[in-house]
Amino acid sequence: MKLYNTLSKKKEEFVPLEEGKVRMYVCGPTVYNFIHIGNARPMIIFDTVRRYFEYKGYDVNYVSNFTDVDDKIIKKAIEEGVTADEISRRYIAECKKDMEGMNVKPATTHPLATQEIGGMIEMIRTLMEKGYAYEKNGTVYFRTRQFKDYGKLSHKNLDDLRSGERSLLVTGEDEKEDPLDFVLWKPKKEGEPSWESPWSDGRPGWHIECSEMSKKYLGEQIDIHAGGEDLVFPHHENEIAQSEAANGKEFAKYWMHNAFLNIDNRKMSKSLGNFRTVREISEQYDLQILRFFMLSAHYRSPLNFSAELMEASKSGLERIVNAADSLKFLMENAKTEEMTEAENQAFGKTEAFVKAFESAMEDDFNTADAVASVFELVKYSNTTADGDSSKEYLQKLLERLVSLTDVLGLIVDRKEEMLDEEIEELIQERQAARKAKDFARADAIRDELLLKGIILKDTREGVQWKRA
Repeated sequence: MKLYNTLSKKKEEFVPLEEGKVRMYVCGPTVYNFIHIGNARPMIIFDTVRRYFEYKGYDVNYVSNFTDVDDKIIKKAIEEGVTADEISRRYIAECKKDMEGMNVKPATTHPLATQEIGGMIEMIRTLMEKGYAYEKNGTVYFRTRQFKDYGKLSHKNLDDLRSGERSLLVTGEDEKEDPLDFVLWKPKKEGEPSWESPWSDGRPGWHIECSEMSKKYLGEQIDIHAGGEDLVFPHHENEIAQSEAANGKEFAKYWMHNAFLNIDNRKMSKSLGNFRTVREISEQYDLQILRFFMLSAHYRSPLNFSAELMEASKSGLERIVNAADSLKFLMENAKTEEMTEAENQAFGKTEAFVKAFESAMEDDFNTADAVASVFELVKYSNTTADGDSSKEYLQKLLERLVSLTDVLGLIVDRKEEMLDEEIEELIQERQAARKAKDFARADAIRDELLLKGIILKDTREGVQWKRA
């Protein structure tokens, strides 16, 4: 199995640190709002990578954090007049709903930054003892030049950073020994959440959070560290510096980064008005379609989100689901149970599709070619399965289709259409729950309907609903 390593800028054979096991860390979102489709791409991509390792028999320890203390969270809390903790808890819950809709498996561990402060303080203390960090007026900085390999991931030269573009410099104040030094700990400002430390009441810098959480839940060395390409510098570069300086050994063997996602050929931004959340998309499409769309291109290729491409993804996914439906229908009406010799030979030919699928996935997780192999299996199934096929042949074709789509996280079971009366009954129950101030039940009903493709809209005239 080969994967592209950002560190070496080439494809490398995957050799795990421990045979049969994969230790994988994926940087998760900062939870101050609903996740956007830029957040969704690494979630879907690296969930698929994990699924393929598991399909190949590896025991995967998959850690993905939630950054639950951050300037954006604090700003949102101040705007709403609530605590930062309330904001982060709310949006972690909402993020998990969206992940479920995209069929992203829960991580082995989803650590929260605020619950790991003690370990971060210890790591900072170690860095200070080793001469890699220093304190000025309650702020602790990392001595970037002290770490000789700084720049090895982003392939940036320290002197070029120093004399080059200001935007490349790690932000800082005059009290730093060097403008490139970055923050490990910062004192609190008025109204901010804070924790006690030997240097000041304050909070950790963003980079140290992932270094500590990776170490605690995966160990000092890991197989794969992954995230969006926007994290290569400075976040992942700084993680390497901190972790390797503190632990005295290579941090991660392989670094995987997915490319950016654009909206209608333009970079997604709030100022352009093309900022799309996963929740908004779920009101137009089943999130399985979003997942299929994300897998239709190689993860290292830039991806353009548009209505036309989503419609094409909808049609593509429908082809696969229809093939599974057809096999189930034929199984219910099959006249014979066991396969004939001819069917045995016919089923043997499907091995070629499995091999093509695995070859694509083992060539740096080329999901686009893997999807093409699934379509080949669908085409073969549609042409060789009919009313005269045995139940065993149909069952084996379906199992083969499901085994491959499972790796991609695509669900081939068609969602049962809810009857209008059932929807109305649940809406009435939700209204009664809201009246009784049982908001947990009301939210649960809304989520249940959303999972079945029913979108509710509360208006002055009452509750309106539509099918996604």
